[in-house]
Amino acid sequence: MIDAGELRKGVAIELDGVIYQILEYQHVKMQQRQPVVKLKLRDVRSGNFTERNFQSGDKVTTVFLEHRPVQYLYSDGDLYYFMDNESYEQIMLTSAQIGEGTKYLKEGLMLEILTCKGNTVTIELPNSVELRVTETEPGFKGDRATAGTKPAKLETGVTVQVPLFINVGDIVKVDTRSGAYLEKVS
Repeated sequence: MIDAGELRKGVAIELDGVIYQILEYQHVKMQQRQPVVKLKLRDVRSGNFTERNFQSGDKVTTVFLEHRPVQYLYSDGDLYYFMDNESYEQIMLTSAQIGEGTKYLKEGLMLEILTCKGNTVTIELPNSVELRVTETEPGFKGDRATAGTKPAKLETGVTVQVPLFINVGDIVKVDTRSGAYLEKVS
């Protein structure tokens, strides 16, 4: 356990049996009051965000998350299979463990798996992935009713807003943190 004032961005902590990773850290000093530590946290299992405040003297349990490189192999219903790149061991996770990350998994994707005390917790996707467009409406020149974007369904089943010039078969780069279109790859 460490003092809340010693926490920093990127550290993993355990609160009420849930493991969180610190995304933002702010130490706020208020006049005639005890300093407050404001944290923006991400639940490593579900991917949900939350904010918590602590007094400087509060104790927090830190957790060591081991990052191991893996390759996504395939899914079978609600189960997702990965191969450890070092031991070639197959690791199975449920969609509940992966959370929103299932929308960006395609065969052969290289990513990291997070383990805590020998138990697999979740995966950590790369910041962006390249996916093929499987369905989208044709974009018409001069059509600006939708601010120059249209919905496009990608090979993993996720739908993102893309510019009007994107067509079926194009490969686009998508931000896995926000789900936003980044650029056309080919």
